[in-house]
Amino acid sequence: QVQLVESGGGLVQAGGSLRLSCVASGSTFTFNTMGWFRQAPGQQRELVAVAPYIGRTNYADSVKDRFIIFRDNAKNAKNTVYLQMNSLKPEDTAVYYCNANGEEGLWGRGTQVTVSS
Repeated sequence: QVQLVESGGGLVQAGGSLRLSCVASGSTFTFNTMGWFRQAPGQQRELVAVAPYIGRTNYADSVKDRFIIFRDNAKNAKNTVYLQMNSLKPEDTAVYYCNANGEEGLWGRGTQVTVSS
């Protein structure tokens, strides 16, 4: 069974950086898209960034110029995606979920990111 496993969340001060990682275990094919969503308390889940295997990445306006999404396209790591988060703000606090192949696709269990002011 294919699973997405996130890591790298934690507590950081405003202005700091974190890198999230997501690895798909048990997969033998390459996901068309991999991305990150987040959900803050009391709010709906929202797209943060998405990276197609081939093509341009896409970002939410709120994270443009601060976050970078990238995939490891090495032969043995095609289903690995990272989210480099810089200049973090308290409003970035949320549970971050890794996703593969869109909202009807595969989801990780989430990793908490907390940004203190």
